[in-house]
Amino acid sequence: MNNKEPLASKIRPKKLKEFIGQSHLVGEEKPLKVALDGGHVFSMIFWGPPGVGKTTLARIYANTVTVDADFHHLSAVSAGKADVREIIKLSQESRDGQKTILFLDEMHRFNKAQQDFLLPYVEDGTIVLIGATTENPSFEVIPPLLSRCRVFVLEEFNDKEMKKIITRALRGLDSKERVTTDKEAKEWLIRMANGDARQAITMIENAYNLYGEITQDSLKATLQSKHLRYDKKGEEHYNTISAYIKCMRAGNADAAIYYLARMTDSGEDPLFIARRMVIFASEDVGLASTAALLVANEVFEACSRIGYPECAINLAHGTAFLANSKKDRRAYNALQKALRDVEAYGNLPIPMKIRNPVTKLNKKIGYGAGYEKYDKDGLLPERLKKRKYL
Repeated sequence: MNNKEPLASKIRPKKLKEFIGQSHLVGEEKPLKVALDGGHVFSMIFWGPPGVGKTTLARIYANTVTVDADFHHLSAVSAGKADVREIIKLSQESRDGQKTILFLDEMHRFNKAQQDFLLPYVEDGTIVLIGATTENPSFEVIPPLLSRCRVFVLEEFNDKEMKKIITRALRGLDSKERVTTDKEAKEWLIRMANGDARQAITMIENAYNLYGEITQDSLKATLQSKHLRYDKKGEEHYNTISAYIKCMRAGNADAAIYYLARMTDSGEDPLFIARRMVIFASEDVGLASTAALLVANEVFEACSRIGYPECAINLAHGTAFLANSKKDRRAYNALQKALRDVEAYGNLPIPMKIRNPVTKLNKKIGYGAGYEKYDKDGLLPERLKKRKYL
């Protein structure tokens, strides 16, 4: 079966009515459904965890709003400027008015220079960009490019939706007879996949190829194979780091160390894990512990100096510390609120009293007037003067 079409590709929905889940986007009168029905063509970014339909929705959108669109699919993991340049060249040479749609998977893996290169062609309509990312685009996408894209947030599939997807996957298996499974196997698969349809479909396909049946035992045996359950460049990479972070967030050090062990055993880059710890220290522990960021940074430094296998001990130390720390997300939440105001209102005028009177003219027209060192009032723009973020 190696030369046959992968199951995930084979059962991929071609039309919106076949798509399962994301009803907040594709239900009646919801934004993506309205865009599809109206044939509206614009750049967008799909943000959500792995296996929730980002690629599928991109293809449905491209095929629906512009039937004759020139659709290109790149992964930012392996693609570079040369690949984008070639697509832009093809678009510019097209003489029939055909739309060029670029689906850029793992968009957050494009660095600033690559995104800067892409920007003018999105601005002038040479290409319609559909990006997909598992990372918050507010932090991973440059503001000028982000401002030209509509962001759609996708959610993990719930249990009911996963059951439908599993049923569709079983029907799609290459078999002379219909493949079925029992309730226990379905429930185990749903728990293991954790809302990730791609993972569930891949496990079904691999279990059937290896054992010729879909049972709880065959699924468990399939999961034990390292090459099937972890790919440092694939979605399982993001599944595992997501589980690791969620366990630290929940304060479950045992579970966090288990997922850490899976990553280190599979050869995950220790600096990738350590970077996530540094982020977690400010985002989740935050104001609850001033030591968290110091510890996370020291773990990062230790990993960069020591490397495997010993640095796994440093990672375990930091993981236990962060998981057991009290959590306070106020600083992170405050930043998100402030970012929403910046997006909504732009660069509001800064109050005169806290402007820097660097010249006589500045001072004459009121820069710095009324400023008192410890006066907390009147520091925000007039429109936001009563706003509280923290």
